[in-house]
Amino acid sequence: MRLSVSIANAERNALVSRSYGLLLLVAALVIAVDQLTKQLALEALADGPIHLIDGAVSLSLHYNPGGAFGILQGMPWFFLVATLIVSALILVWARSLPGTAHIVPLGLVLGGGLGNATDRVVRDTGGRVVDFIDLHVWPVFNVADSAIVVGVGLLLFVSARSDTRS
Repeated sequence: MRLSVSIANAERNALVSRSYGLLLLVAALVIAVDQLTKQLALEALADGPIHLIDGAVSLSLHYNPGGAFGILQGMPWFFLVATLIVSALILVWARSLPGTAHIVPLGLVLGGGLGNATDRVVRDTGGRVVDFIDLHVWPVFNVADSAIVVGVGLLLFVSARSDTRS
């Protein structure tokens, strides 16, 4: 009996370790792509926007003092603190998840939040985030914002699916 409990615990610990590693890998990839694209935007868009699809998609440099997609303008330090709290909660929550379905979506949210937090702390932008993707019908955004939205959408989808299976 004890041996089977020990084996089950070892298997659970191995799954948690692999899941946690995947979470951190996804977050690190999002941060890397986000920071790379922001640096490229800073260099390429300093002289003005680039129109990819006339009237529909442009790349133009903006500095966002608010949250994702420009919400709550003028509160950069609030978003930095909120991001750090949510990041800590994700790291704790991920260790207690029974399966792996939530791991990639949580990694997207974590990476997106930390990508924007990096701008607020590291870049000389006065706590503002570099945004550059302009769809002309939506607030200007960046890769980190996209990762957060996709991650939350996937979390909702995965949660809804698991609720219907219960």
